[in-house]
Amino acid sequence: MNHRLTDSPISRLVNKKMTFAHPYYLLLLLLILPIVAYYIFRQRTLTAEIRFSSLAPFANAKKTYKHYLRHLPFVLHMLALTALIVALARPQKSDSWSNKTIEGIDIVMSLDISSSMLAEDLKPNRLDAAKQVATEFIAQRPNDNIGMVVFAGESFTQCPLTINHSELINLFKGVECGMIEDGTAIGSGLATAVNRIKDSKAKSKVIILLTDGSNNRGQVAPVTAGEIAKTFGIRVYTIGVGTRGKAPYPFQTPYGIQYQDVEVDIDETTLQQIADITGGTYFRATNTAALQDIYKEIDQLEKSKIQVNEYSQKEELYHWFVWAMLACLLAEMLLRQTVFKSIP
Repeated sequence: MNHRLTDSPISRLVNKKMTFAHPYYLLLLLLILPIVAYYIFRQRTLTAEIRFSSLAPFANAKKTYKHYLRHLPFVLHMLALTALIVALARPQKSDSWSNKTIEGIDIVMSLDISSSMLAEDLKPNRLDAAKQVATEFIAQRPNDNIGMVVFAGESFTQCPLTINHSELINLFKGVECGMIEDGTAIGSGLATAVNRIKDSKAKSKVIILLTDGSNNRGQVAPVTAGEIAKTFGIRVYTIGVGTRGKAPYPFQTPYGIQYQDVEVDIDETTLQQIADITGGTYFRATNTAALQDIYKEIDQLEKSKIQVNEYSQKEELYHWFVWAMLACLLAEMLLRQTVFKSIP
């Protein structure tokens, strides 16, 4: 599983180390040795002569700070060259493997895509509202493995458990009514979701089942599927989506789309029973705002913590060496033009 990380400050301090993206550039540091050797040789052989009738006036003259610091410009030049070579090697800071606290669970979302989900008591319709709220829920849980099952008259896995939420959201957006045979096979939708998550190693396994009807298709009874979920330690949150009473439903006619109010028929008793069996909760969403609140509540209910090892990303450090090089060159230039300025 991939999960949210909360590093220990002590572990970050202890485990940080420096690496280089292009370490072969460090071989250029060997060029500094002959440059230093030539400078030392030149200083020993280079002499300047000024003729004086007598050196007596200089007998007790003391050496000034210029004498002791006369090699400073050269040292700064070498430091600038060293910093440039190190910058070319692209130093990077990274953390070694360390203990981290994570939060996350495995979730399968089982979504009803029967034709009744086109009813417009939720805006723009039940299916689009469910997809929008579900994608917001996914985006808020970046550390969870999440999968998707869709069902109508039959069921299939649209996306297995994954941490690649961008791909999952794209698959969610592509879900439409009519992809599979029409009907409402709640038991099959739940059983397929159970099959997808039952082998998960996560400490917390959750199914969120959303439907707007009553079971009328499939080979597996909804309560039986709930019992199976319980045996695998899977908690099921059931959501009945639809207003109370009647809802506007679009019908295609020769004269275009016509609306007719149809009865909302949700088997709340069965959905409540499934939730009770598995230790979950049943919710009723009569509008989009209520559906959003339901997912927020599930988000708060489902949290777990365990300890794992995780490796952090690298941080580039080369810019510090570039600034050091520029500082050394600037200091050298100022010294050569002021304190150590030579007369031709």
